[in-house]
Amino acid sequence: MPYVLALDQGTTSTRAVVFDGDGVKLAQVQAPLEQIYPQPGWVEHDAKEIWTDALQVTRQAIRNAGIAPEELDAIGVANQRETVVVWDRETGEPIGNAIVWQDRRTASVCDALVTAGKSALVRERTGLGIDPYFSATKIAWILDEYEGAREAADMGRLAVGTMDTWIIWNLTGGTVHVTDVTNASRTQLLDIATGVWDPELCELFGVPMSLLPQVVASSGVVGSTETELLGAAVPIAGICGDQQSALVGNAGLLAGAAMATFGTGIFTLMHTGSVRPHSDRLAVTRAAQIGTGVDYALEGSIFMGGALVQWLVESLGIAESPAALTELAETVPDSGGVVFVP
Repeated sequence: MPYVLALDQGTTSTRAVVFDGDGVKLAQVQAPLEQIYPQPGWVEHDAKEIWTDALQVTRQAIRNAGIAPEELDAIGVANQRETVVVWDRETGEPIGNAIVWQDRRTASVCDALVTAGKSALVRERTGLGIDPYFSATKIAWILDEYEGAREAADMGRLAVGTMDTWIIWNLTGGTVHVTDVTNASRTQLLDIATGVWDPELCELFGVPMSLLPQVVASSGVVGSTETELLGAAVPIAGICGDQQSALVGNAGLLAGAAMATFGTGIFTLMHTGSVRPHSDRLAVTRAAQIGTGVDYALEGSIFMGGALVQWLVESLGIAESPAALTELAETVPDSGGVVFVP
């Protein structure tokens, strides 16, 4: 019986799930992730906590499944997209916290680029509107705000990655620096038609190309885990951003398939096949690449879904749990005209 482990690094938690060859879930282990809010509009994660949690839940899920590490055929990684961390290639240490996809600190930079007339170029190359949501301005902010970071980047001492890249770097002992096309297409640095980093965009956003990981297909072996981490060298054979991976998980592999996810945020993603769509409002992005083909998707995003419920419970203390919040809402027949807007 073959076994696979899915490692899902999300915005509010990190979890590992072991499946057998029939798709039956044998074990699931989840660890919550602390949200760091240095000031209004800023959201950060501790990248070292993410790695520690990823390793811990992976080890525990294997134990709970009752299998040996060497019985795993492969590990696949799904991850929150756009969230980025910069680290030292020699020490493996992050130079600061990861900046989360929800973070808005670079809004003024994005506004300046729009005013400078760069929107058409960026949308044509990347399929995305200029927005703090995406990774490029986050990376430049880190390089500019941490002393000596830009100089170190220019010397090739630093690496950058979304959470898939960060986890795989650590799983392989710093020997593999990769990302897949779904994650790369969310950085605003990738030409989504060619699937390669765009030098003009990197220069526009102030991101040295020496920082960037190799872009690979979503399906395929990219390396193996360090033996001492899990007790065996397990192939890492899949990488996919969370929304695109959800589309795959719901069998949305052909043009016309669409799905909605309700997690930290709320997203609707529609597969458009090899035909690249055009939109002035929605994000045009790469769908999961399985093989050599190029597939696209059209996406709409609402940033606050489950995160809003979490905020009501944990920050405002309106209820003790999400379930209790539901019970509270059901105590009245209607909202009396009151609308809550995140």
